Amino acid sequence: MKLAREVQLSKAPIQRLADKVVNFFVPIVVVIAIAAFVVWYLVFNNGMLALTCFVSVLVIACPCALGTATPTAIMIGVSKGAENGILIKNSAVLEIIGKLDTVVFDKTGTLTKGKLEVIDIVAENKKHILKIAAVAEKRFEHPIGETIVKKAENEGIKVSEPDFFEALPGLGVIVEFKRKKILVGNRGLLKSNKVSIKNLEGDIERLEKEGKTVLVVAIDGKAAGLLAVSDTIKEHSKEAIGTLRRNGLKVVMLTGDSRKAAEAIAKQLNINEVLAEVLPAKKVEEIRKLQHEGRFIAMVGDGINDAPAITQANVGIAIGGGTDIAMEAGDIVLVKDDPRDVAVSIKLSKKTLQKIKQNLFWAFFYNMLTIPLAAGILYSSLGILVRPEIAAATMILSDITVVGNSMLLKRWNP
Repeated sequence: MKLAREVQLSKAPIQRLADKVVNFFVPIVVVIAIAAFVVWYLVFNNGMLALTCFVSVLVIACPCALGTATPTAIMIGVSKGAENGILIKNSAVLEIIGKLDTVVFDKTGTLTKGKLEVIDIVAENKKHILKIAAVAEKRFEHPIGETIVKKAENEGIKVSEPDFFEALPGLGVIVEFKRKKILVGNRGLLKSNKVSIKNLEGDIERLEKEGKTVLVVAIDGKAAGLLAVSDTIKEHSKEAIGTLRRNGLKVVMLTGDSRKAAEAIAKQLNINEVLAEVLPAKKVEEIRKLQHEGRFIAMVGDGINDAPAITQANVGIAIGGGTDIAMEAGDIVLVKDDPRDVAVSIKLSKKTLQKIKQNLFWAFFYNMLTIPLAAGILYSSLGILVRPEIAAATMILSDITVVGNSMLLKRWNP
């Protein structure tokens, strides 16, 4: 509620343009009013008409229509978003969102549920490998680590504390337990520690083709077994991707998973472009690379390591069920944790900007049309004169039109 109020009070760049126009508009109107008075009084020698035109010009001019064109539309748009579980935190995003051509999705927790399960264990002694992996992952605050520990506990295995623990983000963990050096992680971790996995390559490829994340367990420099962890795609992820693509947007999936596992998930979601095996700290660099290609990017994520990428993107969209830091970084927060709301938030932002432009057009058109009439430009030829009371009613009508046009946004439904 606090953030919604703040954005309603904030100024979009397009409103700053209107404010600048108003700064010049008021003195120009005063000059036109004085000019009309001088012309009718000195040239046509008609004092009553001169006074009438002078007052009518001052009354009919409506700088408030220019001033309220943007904030009224923003207030309705932000309120409409809040009703539908979409929190627009930054009003400036309303203008730039129409330039988007690419939406980048984090995988785990954004397109998938982030609720992992240990599906396969490949080893001569599966229970022993599960126990070793659980000991290694016990101190690792990561969804995969928590999943392995939970699996071991459900199997009745007592998970002991390791003697030494080191986490390597995006790679895995290295621990010491009962004087044995244990590695649990991806190919990169094993390769950097010069551990051969040739005996397990076939199983790794098979499991990765099935879209599973594979962890290799190595004991004292020898690969001892595999654990395959799988995540479930969210119910509406495929529909969300389809909607974005139909709207002409390119969709990219960004993940730290192996390329084969990532491509298996991407194939199910009809995503053609995949950035896989990306370390957490490198996600922001991948966004920069896309921007350097001339793309206008929206980044959608939920995790701590997504926050820098969300901030780097032209438009940052955070999933409401994710971490606080991701929500803080996002320009838009999807409270309902539904990927379909990415398309809804883009459409709502475009609708709101459309209303702002309509309001500004009406405000400019009204003043350009009515001020010359109030100055008596058609009085000599057609006898048309706008009296002050008519000018007052017309001025009020312009405000009502701007506010009413903004209120029409309340009828919009995703």
